[in-house]
Amino acid sequence: MKLAKALAILLATFATNLAAFAQVGPPLPDAQDPKPVAPISTTPSPIAPTLTDLIKASPARDLNPLEMLDAAANALPNSGEKAGAAEGKKGGLSTALNILVVLTVVTLAPSIMLMTTCFVRILIVLGLLRQAMGTQSVPPPQVITALALFMTLLVMAPTIDRINTEAIVPYRAGEISNYDELWTKAKQPLRDFMFNQIEATGNWSSLYMILEYRGIDTSEPEALTRADVDMVSLIPAYMLSELKVAFLMGFRVYLPFLVIDMVISTMLIAMSMMMLPPVLISLPFKLLLFVLVDGWTLVVGGLMNSFAQTGSS
Repeated sequence: MKLAKALAILLATFATNLAAFAQVGPPLPDAQDPKPVAPISTTPSPIAPTLTDLIKASPARDLNPLEMLDAAANALPNSGEKAGAAEGKKGGLSTALNILVVLTVVTLAPSIMLMTTCFVRILIVLGLLRQAMGTQSVPPPQVITALALFMTLLVMAPTIDRINTEAIVPYRAGEISNYDELWTKAKQPLRDFMFNQIEATGNWSSLYMILEYRGIDTSEPEALTRADVDMVSLIPAYMLSELKVAFLMGFRVYLPFLVIDMVISTMLIAMSMMMLPPVLISLPFKLLLFVLVDGWTLVVGGLMNSFAQTGSS
């Protein structure tokens, strides 16, 4: 009887709690005095042009980011040409968009450097060199990256000077007023550099693969010119070419250290010292050999001389 009474009390408490939880929430509207509900408007509101519209309006073969930024600036109120016309000056980007452009360039600078410069080849070869020596964390990754960065600046100095001379200086002097012309002159030195590297290494197969994927006929390669290749096709083809060259150079750097590892391993096996790690013995010999032949100078010099610095064609 006590058990049945306790169960009855629990069931009654549970039912009371369920009724209380059911009443939690906003009060139901009075059925006798319903409040009018405002009808939902189905008229479409005007929508400002989006980035997709700007991309669709741009040429399909070569996208000009400067024209896109100018169109975005003119779309804002009291900016661009509107602000310039009010002050009697030439229209341009607003202060907010100038800050946005600077932040965007700072954010995308590493990607641009990776895609269009010699940074990829240098960094991969130096990374493979560190693995070949057997020093997992010496030099540190920060040192390798910094060395690759300054080597990139040295190699790309002629190209940067061309960009400054042919695009930036005339634009500041007012000789170039069209964004399309500015973009064409600024990208041309980079295009010449990337084409020169592909031509020096002979890795045209990557470029033909990209062009075929984009639907461009490559059955007669001799009929194609550099003007027929836009930046969207050139940049990935250049990166594939750099990756191939970097791994070939890394293989050549790896071979001497591989020979030392094999010799040390054979000697340890011959002396029945199989429990001793060969890396522990070969590492001092690798470092000694690398220092005696002035390895850093040879590797860095060979890397910098491997890049073609010919004129545009």
